[in-house]
Order: sequence, then structure tokens, then C-alpha cells
Amino acid sequence: MRILVFAPHPDDEVLGCGGTIARYVSEGHEAFVCVVTSPKPPIYDNTAALRNGWPHVVYPEIKKAHETLGIKKTFFLQFPCVLLENEPRHIVNGKINDVIRETEPDIVFIPHFGDMQKDHAIVSEAVMVAVRSKNAFAPQYVYSYECLSETEWNIPHPANAFIPNTFIDISGHLEDKVEAMKCYVSQLADFPNPRSIEAVEALAKLRGSTAGFAAAEAFMLIREYRKQL
Repeated sequence: MRILVFAPHPDDEVLGCGGTIARYVSEGHEAFVCVVTSPKPPIYDNTAALRNGWPHVVYPEIKKAHETLGIKKTFFLQFPCVLLENEPRHIVNGKINDVIRETEPDIVFIPHFGDMQKDHAIVSEAVMVAVRSKNAFAPQYVYSYECLSETEWNIPHPANAFIPNTFIDISGHLEDKVEAMKCYVSQLADFPNPRSIEAVEALAKLRGSTAGFAAAEAFMLIREYRKQL
């Protein structure tokens, strides 16, 4: 089985799916990650040497985190970070469609549409265009994940609510998630910042307690295609 995680920015994939990725890989499945954006002028100064669109000080963090989780391949689309809404929609949709066509995943994970960061909403919309049932390569399952400092900080409104209906047991892989998150040194902060190791562990334990696990990651099942009953 193949799983594909779309991350608007690197570390989203670890925050939302790190334990799930590690679990799937440990069970012999293949995992892929698509990092959709990268820092570009005028918002970011790109005078530093780049690798796949990321400064040389950040790219090793991405590489190490993905090696820690056992990700088979990482795609870098290099759209401008925090300016994704300025990109032609058909271009964004097309590149995301190409990744799905190449990997032919059974399961796709996308950021929550109601996240505060606009890049997250645009990525989730673009993926949903690509996974329509009319496409022969449409995955069987599509889930959205929550992302600390994005999902919980948006304006309280029914349209933004993250209402999980799927919980994946990561009791045996919480340590893998934490180790992968530790690779993102440039993104970590001290507790009570939500992008702290303590917050990552606390959310995993909270979601686990909801489902009777020691630790879990929570998702919203967006779509399921059952070809046979």
C-alpha cells in the first residue's frame, strides 16, 4: 500500500501524520511526502544556497526528518510560501495532480481546510480536485490532518472546525514522531508554544485517550471510494 502526505510547509507532515507515517512504514508500506511551498522573495531572503527551494540550513532538517520516518521520496513543488493564493489555480492543481499520478497512492493525507494559514486551505482544495473519482488514479481514502498552531488558532466558526472521526494508534511510534520533529530545529520552540515537543506529545496522548490508545493521531475522513462491498 502507498500513502501520500501533502505538506504546505515542511514539518506539517510530522505534526499531522508523523506517527502514522512511521507506523505504515514499519508495516511494510511505502510513504511519500509532497512539500508544496518554499521560501521566496519578496517575503523571504533567498541569498543563501538553496536545495529543492529551501535554504541550506533548513533542507538538511527536512532530509533528516524524512529519513527518520522512512519516507521513500519527497517531492518539492516550490510554490512561494505564504503567497500561494497568488499562483494560478490551474498550475497548482496541475502539479499536485502530477504527484498523485506518479505515486498512485491508496491513501492521501491533506491539511485541514479550516486551518488559519491560507496555504493549507489552498493545498487541500487543490488535492481534492485531483482525487475526484473520475480520475483512474484516485486513492481509496482521503483524510485531513490537524496541525498544531494552525488548526486550533483560526477564528472559531463551524466552517473552520476540525471534527475528527478517525483515530490511528501510534502508541508504538510516538517516539518516532518526536524524533522526526526534533530534526526541525529551526521550527521548534519552548513549551507552551504549540510547536514544542511537549505540545506534540500532549496532543498525541489526548487523541489517544479519546480512542482508548496510549497515543494517537486524529483525522477527518473526507472521502472513501469503495469499489466493491
